Amino acid sequence: MIFSNYKNANIVDGESVTASVSSADPADPVSVALDDGVAVITINRPHARNSIAPETMEQLDHALDEVAGARALVLTGAGDRAFVSGGDLKQLATIRTEADACAMAWRMRSLCDRIAAFPAPVIAALNGHALGGGAEVAVAADIRVAADDIRIGFNQVALAIMPAWGGAERLAALVGRSQALLLAGSGTLLDAPAAERLGLVNRVVSRDSFDEEWRTLARTLACPPAGEIKRVLAGASAEEAVSAFARLWVSDEHWAAADRAEKQRRRRG
Repeated sequence: MIFSNYKNANIVDGESVTASVSSADPADPVSVALDDGVAVITINRPHARNSIAPETMEQLDHALDEVAGARALVLTGAGDRAFVSGGDLKQLATIRTEADACAMAWRMRSLCDRIAAFPAPVIAALNGHALGGGAEVAVAADIRVAADDIRIGFNQVALAIMPAWGGAERLAALVGRSQALLLAGSGTLLDAPAAERLGLVNRVVSRDSFDEEWRTLARTLACPPAGEIKRVLAGASAEEAVSAFARLWVSDEHWAAADRAEKQRRRRG
């Protein structure tokens, strides 16, 4: 992670999430909104460039509990300057022993692992720069949608440290080992189009349409087939994949969609 030199302000399950609900106080460092199966977790510390403090970790943990059952999950940051800028240096400056540094790193790494293991599709909506630990949070998602004016980079080397939240390994899986070493070892910052060319970002959209684009994508992916496809891509066996297909085949949703498709075919002649 890379730390952000800003003060922290003193400042939360079910089988299916369908209601439109917001659980957060506007001052909370992490907010949750639920709407028709889509959960949005926002790191809400714009005054600190959405840096991660110990309280942020705790609330992110609770937020992930709260959105269990969502059909799609979006992670984003408040404002338009930063997605997540890494760890909050002033909050974490008391960590001076290897044991304490390990504990902190394991804590946030476990949260990134939870994001990566979320059963439904996860989108990182990069509303602002994703630097250091912010890039590590971004690559824990399945898909990254970026505003066209953001930058992303694993620049922890600027503080003589390295990625510790699982980001180096996930970066290598996305862009290859050599490219990952080059990017993280040099601390290179990429603009959104360059990140898209490398496969680090999946979609770049204009700032004007950014919110609409990621929300539309989240709604599109908030369907049972997308969750099953994610599970298969993660390494489900052939038997599990075929069983998932069969469950979808016999579902009411499949036959309703097939009926609509047949009616459209007949109208077209």
